[in-house]
Amino acid sequence: MPGDETRPGAAQVPDETEESVPFETADIYGAYPRLPEDQIDRLAQRGRRRAVDAGDVLIQEGERCETFYVVLSGSVAIVEGYGTPDERLLRVHGPGRFIGELGLLNGQVAFYTAVIRDPGEVLAVSMDQLRDLVARDSVLGDLVLRACLGRRALLVGQGAGFRIVGSRYSPDTRRLREFAARNRLPYRWIDLETDEEAEELLRRFGVGPEETPIVIWRDTTLLRNPSNAELARLIGLPSLPAGNHHGDLLIVGSGPAGLAAAVNAASEGLGTTLVEAMATGGQAGTSSRIENLLGFPSGISGAELTDRAVLQADKFGARISVPAEAARLEPRDGHYAVGFADGSEITARSVVLATGARYRRLHVPGIERLEGTSVHYSATVYEAQQCRTDPVAVVGGGNSAGQAVLFLAGYAPQVYLLVRGPSLEAHMSRYLIDQVERHPRVRVLLHTEMTEALGDKVLEAVTVVDHRTGEHRQLAVRALFVFTGADPHTGWLSGALALDARGFVLTGAEAQACSVPGLWQSQGRDCLTLETSLPGVFAAGDVRSGSVKRVASAVGEGAMSIHFVHRSLNHSAAPGGSDSAPHTRPKESAWLA
Repeated sequence: MPGDETRPGAAQVPDETEESVPFETADIYGAYPRLPEDQIDRLAQRGRRRAVDAGDVLIQEGERCETFYVVLSGSVAIVEGYGTPDERLLRVHGPGRFIGELGLLNGQVAFYTAVIRDPGEVLAVSMDQLRDLVARDSVLGDLVLRACLGRRALLVGQGAGFRIVGSRYSPDTRRLREFAARNRLPYRWIDLETDEEAEELLRRFGVGPEETPIVIWRDTTLLRNPSNAELARLIGLPSLPAGNHHGDLLIVGSGPAGLAAAVNAASEGLGTTLVEAMATGGQAGTSSRIENLLGFPSGISGAELTDRAVLQADKFGARISVPAEAARLEPRDGHYAVGFADGSEITARSVVLATGARYRRLHVPGIERLEGTSVHYSATVYEAQQCRTDPVAVVGGGNSAGQAVLFLAGYAPQVYLLVRGPSLEAHMSRYLIDQVERHPRVRVLLHTEMTEALGDKVLEAVTVVDHRTGEHRQLAVRALFVFTGADPHTGWLSGALALDARGFVLTGAEAQACSVPGLWQSQGRDCLTLETSLPGVFAAGDVRSGSVKRVASAVGEGAMSIHFVHRSLNHSAAPGGSDSAPHTRPKESAWLA
């Protein structure tokens, strides 16, 4: 790139040329910084220099990489499908650059191959050595993290990674695409209905259309309609531990509350496992921009907030497993056992429930058959990319609806916001209202309710009624996004502990009032603030009855729940507890926080 010079004294390598990266004109993500000499020198004290020749492979697509490489001289090509007919050059790194993206930090397999293009020298640093160094150098840590996050975003945008071949009308295709998108995995969708490449791939692999969707990776691995768990294992997402795992704390749910609990628990020495049914980040992870979170004056996307928190929890030793769907909770021998849908089980001395809530389904005629194709309950890049040429509608009047409207307006030519009430002020923050009302592509329809979805395989229009006039009319939209309140993920807890009338988990005095008579007297204490009707089981975030449905409050409750976990575990009468305090270790500075 013009103005992007190599380090003084290093060979001039023409990386990032139009030939090597025809789709990029600027490093808008900060994904390709050059390490300054002083940081390379510090890394060199921990790593080893290694001479490399053209053709040497540093990182192999599909395999885990546990080494951090810095290019000292020569150049390294980042290639997808290396050695196959579909080989594609993604990037060329010259002196001063480092090799790796988010998968390097979180233990996933590589989505590319790093191969030496021009001979030279690299610096190899183990991940353990890198973690130790950046724990002492926050500037280096932030630079590496930001670059890795940016590179993952670019890989997703470039359609790198595995391929999903399936019909846009298939619920299983939708399921796989949603799982990949929610977990921020690079992939490319090949539509069975419109893409000529789909037929060629099916012939090559001997697969019939009735066997789709399929997942193809590196032209060597094919999965026929895999489960989410099978896809997760292919990519290297962490699975549940083998056997009946025991620990101090099990956290169910990985939204902001669950991740905050994991960071605080693991940093304080508790043996911590966090499980998630779909994707880390929960509902907040799908937000395009969170602008009212303390410490982020320019806002932060839910994906970046999630990835930072996951790396922070991992740094302190928390074990994170995705996907793992909790199915039951029961007391057992002074501990709590949580069983999962796949038949596995984890036993822990204490449990934090942070399963959040899911957006409530809209029940109007015609909508059910369109869910999974053109009716959505989240607004991520995955859904937005399908709306580049057609108008869309958003139903809801809260902050989530406002954020979705502004995000979709960056893709769709027209966005209708359908609100039953007389104004936005009742449930939406002022900063969002101002942006929504000023946006030229957004049209707010107050006193308006959707009454029917029209379309056979995909949405073609919605019928709405204006409650002031009684007038019915149709809006020609091709996608519908629903944000009309939330229902908690507590179906699996029914009968196990006390819930309120809407299914949210009761805590504190309300939970104690619903507990088995004499339970808390036998404990020798009262129910703690975030404790449920089961001693040693806590609830934090959106799943808790009476909680404030905001990211900041969920983070606070997640952190606060660990204070109460310690009090419970340290109390001699707590189930499974001990008269002595659990082992703790000194807190460390958060790596890549």
